[in-house]
Amino acid sequence: MSDEVKSTDEVKSTDAHDSSRTARARRLRDAALALVVVLGLAASSALSHWLTSRRAQLEVVRDAESLYVSPEAARRMSLGFNGLAADWYWLRALQYVGGKVVAYEGEVQLDDLSPLALTQLAPLLEQATTLDPKFIAAYEYGAVVLSAFDHEAAVRLVEKGIRANPSEWRLRHHLGYIHWRRGRFAEAARVYEEGASVSGAQPWMRMMSAQMQAQGGSRETAREIYARMMESDDETVQALAASRIAQLDSLDERDALRRVLHAVRERTGRCAQTWREVAQILHAARMRLDRSGSPIDPTGVPYALDPQTCDVSLGRDSRIPRK
Repeated sequence: MSDEVKSTDEVKSTDAHDSSRTARARRLRDAALALVVVLGLAASSALSHWLTSRRAQLEVVRDAESLYVSPEAARRMSLGFNGLAADWYWLRALQYVGGKVVAYEGEVQLDDLSPLALTQLAPLLEQATTLDPKFIAAYEYGAVVLSAFDHEAAVRLVEKGIRANPSEWRLRHHLGYIHWRRGRFAEAARVYEEGASVSGAQPWMRMMSAQMQAQGGSRETAREIYARMMESDDETVQALAASRIAQLDSLDERDALRRVLHAVRERTGRCAQTWREVAQILHAARMRLDRSGSPIDPTGVPYALDPQTCDVSLGRDSRIPRK
Protein backbone atom coordinates (compact mmCIF):
# COMPACT_ATOMS: atom_id res chain seq x y z
CA MET A 1 0.00 0.00 0.00
CA SER A 2 2.78 2.36 0.90
CA ASP A 3 4.52 1.56 -2.37
CA GLU A 4 1.33 2.33 -4.20
CA VAL A 5 0.95 5.68 -2.45
CA LYS A 6 4.57 6.49 -3.13
CA SER A 7 4.14 5.72 -6.78
CA THR A 8 1.11 7.96 -6.93
CA ASP A 9 2.98 10.81 -5.22
CA GLU A 10 5.86 10.43 -7.62
CA VAL A 11 3.49 10.64 -10.57
CA LYS A 12 1.89 13.78 -9.12
CA SER A 13 5.29 15.27 -8.47
CA THR A 14 6.38 14.53 -12.00
CA ASP A 15 3.14 15.98 -13.42
CA ALA A 16 3.55 19.11 -11.32
CA HIS A 17 7.12 19.48 -12.47
CA ASP A 18 6.12 19.05 -16.11
CA SER A 19 3.28 21.52 -15.68
CA SER A 20 5.61 24.06 -14.12
CA ARG A 21 8.12 23.60 -16.88
CA THR A 22 5.41 23.97 -19.50
CA ALA A 23 4.12 27.15 -17.83
CA ARG A 24 7.64 28.53 -17.63
CA ALA A 25 8.21 27.72 -21.29
CA ARG A 26 4.90 29.39 -22.17
CA ARG A 27 5.92 32.50 -20.21
CA LEU A 28 9.28 32.57 -21.92
CA ARG A 29 7.59 32.17 -25.28
CA ASP A 30 5.11 34.96 -24.50
CA ALA A 31 7.92 37.18 -23.28
CA ALA A 32 9.90 36.46 -26.42
CA LEU A 33 6.85 37.16 -28.56
CA ALA A 34 6.24 40.42 -26.73
CA LEU A 35 9.88 41.34 -27.24
CA VAL A 36 9.57 40.58 -30.95
CA VAL A 37 6.46 42.76 -31.16
CA VAL A 38 8.18 45.62 -29.32
CA LEU A 39 11.28 45.30 -31.45
CA GLY A 40 9.12 45.06 -34.54
CA LEU A 41 7.26 48.23 -33.64
CA ALA A 42 10.53 50.01 -32.93
CA ALA A 43 11.99 48.79 -36.19
CA SER A 44 8.85 49.78 -38.03
CA SER A 45 9.02 53.26 -36.54
CA ALA A 46 12.69 53.58 -37.43
CA LEU A 47 12.04 52.27 -40.93
CA SER A 48 9.17 54.70 -41.39
CA HIS A 49 11.39 57.57 -40.27
CA TRP A 50 14.16 56.44 -42.61
CA LEU A 51 11.79 56.11 -45.55
CA THR A 52 10.36 59.57 -44.91
CA SER A 53 13.86 61.02 -44.77
CA ARG A 54 14.89 59.05 -47.83
CA ARG A 55 11.78 60.13 -49.72
CA ALA A 56 12.62 63.78 -49.04
CA GLN A 57 16.16 63.17 -50.28
CA LEU A 58 14.83 61.47 -53.40
CA GLU A 59 12.51 64.41 -54.04
CA VAL A 60 15.49 66.76 -53.89
CA VAL A 61 17.44 64.54 -56.25
CA ARG A 62 14.50 64.28 -58.60
CA ASP A 63 14.00 68.04 -58.56
CA ALA A 64 17.65 68.54 -59.42
CA GLU A 65 17.75 65.72 -61.96
CA SER A 66 17.47 68.09 -64.88
CA LEU A 67 20.71 69.72 -63.79
CA TYR A 68 22.76 66.55 -63.52
CA VAL A 69 21.60 64.61 -66.58
CA SER A 70 23.22 66.05 -69.67
CA PRO A 71 21.02 66.61 -72.74
CA GLU A 72 22.97 63.95 -74.64
CA ALA A 73 22.52 61.44 -71.80
CA ALA A 74 18.82 62.24 -71.60
CA ARG A 75 18.53 61.60 -75.32
CA ARG A 76 20.16 58.18 -74.98
CA MET A 77 18.00 57.34 -71.98
CA SER A 78 14.77 58.24 -73.80
CA LEU A 79 15.04 54.99 -75.82
CA GLY A 80 13.84 56.65 -79.00
CA PHE A 81 10.90 58.47 -77.42
CA ASN A 82 12.64 61.81 -77.77
CA GLY A 83 9.46 63.77 -78.41
CA LEU A 84 7.82 62.52 -75.22
CA ALA A 85 10.97 63.15 -73.21
CA ALA A 86 11.23 66.66 -74.66
CA ASP A 87 7.63 67.33 -73.66
CA TRP A 88 8.41 66.14 -70.13
CA TYR A 89 11.31 68.58 -69.80
CA TRP A 90 9.17 71.32 -71.34
CA LEU A 91 6.43 70.74 -68.77
CA ARG A 92 9.07 70.64 -66.03
CA ALA A 93 10.30 74.04 -67.20
CA LEU A 94 6.80 75.53 -67.14
CA GLN A 95 6.05 74.01 -63.73
CA TYR A 96 9.37 75.24 -62.41
CA VAL A 97 8.68 78.82 -63.49
CA GLY A 98 5.06 78.62 -62.34
CA GLY A 99 6.08 77.36 -58.91
CA LYS A 100 8.59 80.16 -58.52
CA VAL A 101 6.01 82.76 -59.54
CA VAL A 102 3.44 81.42 -57.06
CA ALA A 103 5.99 81.35 -54.23
CA TYR A 104 7.25 84.86 -54.95
CA GLU A 105 5.71 87.62 -52.85
CA GLY A 106 5.36 90.40 -55.36
CA GLU A 107 4.43 91.19 -58.93
CA VAL A 108 6.47 89.88 -61.83
CA GLN A 109 6.36 90.18 -65.61
CA LEU A 110 6.99 87.25 -67.95
CA ASP A 111 9.83 89.19 -69.55
CA ASP A 112 11.33 90.21 -66.21
CA LEU A 113 11.58 87.19 -63.93
CA SER A 114 15.04 88.08 -62.66
CA PRO A 115 13.85 88.28 -58.99
CA LEU A 116 12.92 84.58 -59.10
CA ALA A 117 16.47 83.22 -59.48
CA LEU A 118 15.50 80.73 -62.19
CA THR A 119 18.80 78.85 -62.19
CA GLN A 120 17.31 75.64 -63.62
CA LEU A 121 15.38 77.17 -66.52
CA ALA A 122 18.23 77.31 -69.04
CA PRO A 123 19.25 73.65 -68.43
CA LEU A 124 15.63 72.47 -68.69
CA LEU A 125 15.13 74.28 -72.02
CA GLU A 126 18.47 72.95 -73.19
CA GLN A 127 17.30 69.41 -72.38
CA ALA A 128 14.01 69.85 -74.21
CA THR A 129 15.56 71.28 -77.37
CA THR A 130 18.34 68.69 -77.47
CA LEU A 131 15.77 65.91 -77.32
CA ASP A 132 13.63 67.68 -79.92
CA PRO A 133 15.62 70.23 -81.97
CA LYS A 134 12.39 71.24 -83.76
CA PHE A 135 10.77 72.41 -80.51
CA ILE A 136 10.13 75.99 -81.68
CA ALA A 137 7.97 76.92 -78.68
CA ALA A 138 10.84 76.19 -76.30
CA TYR A 139 13.20 78.48 -78.22
CA GLU A 140 10.58 81.21 -78.30
CA TYR A 141 9.88 80.91 -74.58
CA GLY A 142 13.58 81.08 -73.83
CA ALA A 143 13.98 84.21 -75.96
CA VAL A 144 11.30 85.99 -73.95
CA VAL A 145 12.00 84.71 -70.42
CA LEU A 146 15.73 83.90 -70.33
CA SER A 147 16.75 87.16 -71.98
CA ALA A 148 15.53 89.09 -68.91
CA PHE A 149 18.19 87.63 -66.60
CA ASP A 150 20.61 85.52 -68.66
CA HIS A 151 21.23 87.19 -71.99
CA GLU A 152 24.01 84.85 -73.08
CA ALA A 153 22.02 81.70 -72.31
CA ALA A 154 19.08 83.07 -74.30
CA VAL A 155 21.34 83.87 -77.26
CA ARG A 156 22.90 80.37 -77.17
CA LEU A 157 19.49 78.72 -77.04
CA VAL A 158 18.00 80.64 -79.98
CA GLU A 159 21.17 80.35 -82.08
CA LYS A 160 20.99 76.62 -81.48
CA GLY A 161 17.40 76.70 -82.73
CA ILE A 162 18.43 78.61 -85.86
CA ARG A 163 21.13 76.03 -86.66
CA ALA A 164 18.63 73.19 -86.22
CA ASN A 165 15.85 75.03 -88.08
CA PRO A 166 17.45 77.28 -90.72
CA SER A 167 14.14 77.83 -92.53
CA GLU A 168 12.38 79.15 -89.38
CA TRP A 169 12.86 82.85 -90.03
CA ARG A 170 10.89 83.80 -86.90
CA LEU A 171 13.71 82.48 -84.74
CA ARG A 172 15.83 85.31 -86.11
CA HIS A 173 13.10 87.71 -85.05
CA HIS A 174 13.39 86.31 -81.51
CA LEU A 175 17.18 86.60 -81.61
CA GLY A 176 16.84 90.19 -82.81
CA TYR A 177 14.49 90.82 -79.90
CA ILE A 178 17.10 89.51 -77.42
CA HIS A 179 19.79 91.84 -78.79
CA TRP A 180 17.33 94.75 -78.86
CA ARG A 181 16.52 94.26 -75.17
CA ARG A 182 20.19 94.70 -74.34
CA GLY A 183 20.48 97.81 -76.50
CA ARG A 184 22.63 96.02 -79.08
CA PHE A 185 20.84 97.60 -82.00
CA ALA A 186 23.55 96.93 -84.59
CA GLU A 187 23.52 93.21 -83.78
CA ALA A 188 19.73 93.20 -83.86
CA ALA A 189 19.74 94.95 -87.25
CA ARG A 190 22.15 92.33 -88.63
CA VAL A 191 20.00 89.44 -87.39
CA TYR A 192 16.83 90.94 -88.87
CA GLU A 193 18.63 91.47 -92.19
CA GLU A 194 19.72 87.82 -92.20
CA GLY A 195 16.19 86.73 -91.35
CA ALA A 196 14.76 88.80 -94.19
CA SER A 197 16.80 86.68 -96.64
CA VAL A 198 15.25 83.40 -95.45
CA SER A 199 12.69 81.97 -97.84
CA GLY A 200 9.15 82.84 -96.74
CA ALA A 201 10.21 85.64 -94.38
CA GLN A 202 7.77 88.54 -94.04
CA PRO A 203 8.75 91.89 -95.62
CA TRP A 204 8.69 93.59 -92.22
CA MET A 205 11.88 91.72 -91.24
CA ARG A 206 13.90 93.97 -93.59
CA MET A 207 11.99 97.00 -92.36
CA MET A 208 12.88 96.06 -88.78
CA SER A 209 16.55 95.91 -89.75
CA ALA A 210 16.43 99.46 -91.07
CA GLN A 211 14.44 100.68 -88.06
CA MET A 212 16.97 99.16 -85.66
CA GLN A 213 19.77 101.07 -87.34
CA ALA A 214 17.87 104.35 -87.40
CA GLN A 215 16.00 104.38 -84.08
CA GLY A 216 16.56 101.15 -82.21
CA GLY A 217 15.73 102.62 -78.83
CA SER A 218 12.50 104.35 -79.81
CA ARG A 219 8.99 103.50 -78.70
CA GLU A 220 8.06 103.04 -82.35
CA THR A 221 10.60 100.22 -82.65
CA ALA A 222 9.39 98.62 -79.41
CA ARG A 223 5.79 98.85 -80.58
CA GLU A 224 6.68 97.17 -83.87
CA ILE A 225 8.54 94.36 -82.11
CA TYR A 226 5.68 93.63 -79.74
CA ALA A 227 3.12 93.88 -82.54
CA ARG A 228 5.01 91.11 -84.34
CA MET A 229 5.17 89.06 -81.15
CA MET A 230 1.37 89.19 -81.08
CA GLU A 231 1.49 86.90 -84.12
CA SER A 232 3.01 84.14 -81.99
CA ASP A 233 1.08 80.90 -81.51
CA ASP A 234 1.97 80.96 -77.81
CA GLU A 235 -0.81 82.60 -75.80
CA THR A 236 1.61 83.50 -73.02
CA VAL A 237 3.84 85.40 -75.45
CA GLN A 238 0.76 87.09 -76.91
CA ALA A 239 -0.31 88.20 -73.44
CA LEU A 240 3.17 89.60 -72.76
CA ALA A 241 3.18 91.51 -76.05
CA ALA A 242 -0.30 92.92 -75.37
CA SER A 243 0.84 94.04 -71.91
CA ARG A 244 3.90 95.81 -73.33
CA ILE A 245 1.87 97.47 -76.08
CA ALA A 246 -0.54 98.76 -73.43
CA GLN A 247 2.48 100.09 -71.52
CA LEU A 248 3.71 101.92 -74.62
CA ASP A 249 0.24 103.40 -75.17
CA SER A 250 0.20 104.53 -71.55
CA LEU A 251 3.61 106.17 -71.86
CA ASP A 252 2.34 108.16 -74.86
CA GLU A 253 -0.81 109.12 -72.95
CA ARG A 254 1.15 110.26 -69.90
CA ASP A 255 3.35 112.43 -72.11
CA ALA A 256 0.23 114.01 -73.61
CA LEU A 257 -1.26 114.60 -70.15
CA ARG A 258 1.95 116.25 -68.97
CA ARG A 259 1.86 118.62 -71.92
CA VAL A 260 -1.69 119.64 -70.96
CA LEU A 261 -0.81 120.07 -67.29
CA HIS A 262 2.29 122.13 -68.07
CA ALA A 263 0.33 124.32 -70.48
CA VAL A 264 -2.25 125.00 -67.77
CA ARG A 265 0.51 125.93 -65.33
CA GLU A 266 2.05 128.28 -67.87
CA ARG A 267 -1.30 129.98 -68.37
CA THR A 268 -2.54 130.10 -64.77
CA GLY A 269 0.67 130.08 -62.79
CA ARG A 270 -0.36 127.02 -60.77
CA CYS A 271 -0.90 123.28 -61.14
CA ALA A 272 -4.34 121.86 -61.76
CA GLN A 273 -5.68 120.47 -58.49
CA THR A 274 -8.15 117.98 -60.01
CA TRP A 275 -8.69 116.36 -63.37
CA ARG A 276 -12.05 118.07 -63.57
CA GLU A 277 -10.28 121.40 -64.06
CA VAL A 278 -8.79 120.21 -67.35
CA ALA A 279 -11.54 117.79 -68.39
CA GLN A 280 -12.67 119.96 -71.31
CA ILE A 281 -9.16 120.19 -72.70
CA LEU A 282 -8.67 116.44 -72.32
CA HIS A 283 -12.01 115.75 -73.98
CA ALA A 284 -11.07 118.01 -76.90
CA ALA A 285 -7.79 116.11 -77.19
CA ARG A 286 -9.84 112.89 -77.41
CA MET A 287 -8.36 111.42 -74.28
CA ARG A 288 -10.38 108.58 -72.76
CA LEU A 289 -12.13 109.82 -69.62
CA ASP A 290 -14.27 108.18 -66.97
CA ARG A 291 -17.55 109.67 -65.72
CA SER A 292 -15.75 111.93 -63.26
CA GLY A 293 -13.64 113.45 -66.03
CA SER A 294 -10.45 111.60 -65.04
CA PRO A 295 -8.29 110.23 -67.87
CA ILE A 296 -7.97 106.45 -67.79
CA ASP A 297 -5.14 104.18 -68.87
CA PRO A 298 -5.49 101.28 -71.36
CA THR A 299 -6.64 98.97 -68.53
CA GLY A 300 -9.45 101.37 -67.55
CA VAL A 301 -7.88 102.67 -64.33
CA PRO A 302 -7.74 106.46 -63.78
CA TYR A 303 -4.32 108.11 -63.88
CA ALA A 304 -3.09 109.69 -60.64
CA LEU A 305 -2.61 113.47 -60.66
CA ASP A 306 0.07 115.12 -58.51
CA PRO A 307 -1.19 118.68 -57.87
CA GLN A 308 2.14 119.72 -56.37
CA THR A 309 4.38 118.89 -59.32
CA CYS A 310 1.88 119.00 -62.22
CA ASP A 311 2.81 115.40 -62.97
CA VAL A 312 0.87 112.24 -63.73
CA SER A 313 1.48 108.61 -62.86
CA LEU A 314 -0.23 105.23 -63.02
CA GLY A 315 -3.08 104.65 -60.60
CA ARG A 316 -2.50 102.33 -57.68
CA ASP A 317 -4.75 99.62 -59.16
CA SER A 318 -3.39 99.88 -62.69
CA ARG A 319 -2.34 96.66 -64.42
CA ILE A 320 0.09 98.47 -66.70
CA PRO A 321 3.70 97.28 -66.19
CA ARG A 322 5.64 99.84 -64.18
CA LYS A 323 9.05 98.99 -65.56
